[in-house]
Amino acid sequence: MSKSETRTAIVIGAGIVGLSMARALAEAGYRVTVFDRHERAVGASVRNFGTIWPIGVPNGPLYARALRSREIWREFCETTDTWQAPSGSLIAAFHEDEWAVMNEYVAMNEGLRPCRMLTAAQVREQAPGVVAADLRGALLSTDEMVVDPREAIRKMPAWLAERYGVEFHWRQAITRIEHPYVWSGHRRYTADVIYVASGTDFETLYPELFERLAITKCKLQMLRLEAQPVPFKLGPVVCGGLTMAHYSGFHATPSIDRLRERLSDQYADLLALGIHVMAAQNGLGEITVGDSHEYGHTYEPFDESAINQKIVDYLRSVLVLPSWQVKQSWNGSYAKLTDGQRSELVVEAEPGVTIVNGVGGGGLGMTLSFGLAEEVVSGRLRAEQVGPAPAEAR
Repeated sequence: MSKSETRTAIVIGAGIVGLSMARALAEAGYRVTVFDRHERAVGASVRNFGTIWPIGVPNGPLYARALRSREIWREFCETTDTWQAPSGSLIAAFHEDEWAVMNEYVAMNEGLRPCRMLTAAQVREQAPGVVAADLRGALLSTDEMVVDPREAIRKMPAWLAERYGVEFHWRQAITRIEHPYVWSGHRRYTADVIYVASGTDFETLYPELFERLAITKCKLQMLRLEAQPVPFKLGPVVCGGLTMAHYSGFHATPSIDRLRERLSDQYADLLALGIHVMAAQNGLGEITVGDSHEYGHTYEPFDESAINQKIVDYLRSVLVLPSWQVKQSWNGSYAKLTDGQRSELVVEAEPGVTIVNGVGGGGLGMTLSFGLAEEVVSGRLRAEQVGPAPAEAR
């Protein structure tokens, strides 16, 4: 194909989903232009743990997608000298039901995943900050890696521009789409294909479609602790038993219901706030801690200090840290699918225009986006046809 015949693509949104789509399209030979309403990414893609988290997805296609995404993350980090850590993850067990779920999980994944059980003594070697009292042991997985999303997401556009010639238009909100055109106010641009990867912002472009789809919004609260004094190292991403109740990869274990019953009695207040607790350390020694989950189309924009305190209090039952000084706290928002039928939202808004959203059902964008984008662009994952809105809605 000659340069004059090169197919063109527009991507709306420069978070991890949009950047992943831009890379996959460029790899497929498209000339790609990305639009974002801000000067840089400031949404969900920079407000997370920075974990590439295969343990959070079930075996099968999603696990394969997570591993492919991790491969691309490693390539990006090595090429751009972006900090990364092949940290793995450790879920500590202090109760018999937690220990049972972990052992069942390891048995079910023998030969499928690089995970194993640790004794209490081995836990101290891997993660010296884990509380010693009543520690039964832990589940260690070596699949997971950590980046600092604030560094990585903000370096990625320059990498895409230099490596693939992707063109970025910052501070340009797309206000209307009618294939093959997009408008930013009175400015009009054209492309062969258009991908909308702007998180819940697509509600402003296709409000009727957003209303019809099984999708809502999730508000989370997180915080970052100041850099821990040298030589303390957290080691793997550290979690407690609440994490196993949260992620679907553990839900096939026979003892999960028993674990959930005990957690419902002991931590009813945390579960009501959608809290499960993880801690991940970045290259500066700071520790990101979270998070809570509040679902709804409209939520309060304010952080609740009581929620942050509940997160910290639970983490104190799992970790002993040299410093608990909070450096920052924030909230974020992402799209969450509600029907339990989809692991992502890839729908045709109109011929030539595809919406990509709700990755992993919501909340797993860092883990799955690179792999998902390749599947969408290659046609291995086809956009769902949702049809026009009913006449009375138009």
